[in-house]
Amino acid sequence: MSDHPHDRDIDVRGFNCPMPILKTKKALADMQSGQVLRILATDPGSMRDFQSFAKQTGHTLLAQSEAGGEFTHWLKVK
Repeated sequence: MSDHPHDRDIDVRGFNCPMPILKTKKALADMQSGQVLRILATDPGSMRDFQSFAKQTGHTLLAQSEAGGEFTHWLKVK
């Protein structure tokens, strides 16, 4: 798995849509502009969900990766 510098992690493994997005929204609300949030997920739909979430909210989706059924997303706060 590739890794990117990040300021905070949230673990939403075991949750299915919409919980990963809802938990991400809550985490982002406590972060400063320019900080990076790493999200750990197991929902295969999260790949698509976070792409849409970034487009809708203006946050930057820096990268996504998948390894062994786990999905990692890096979002930069707008």
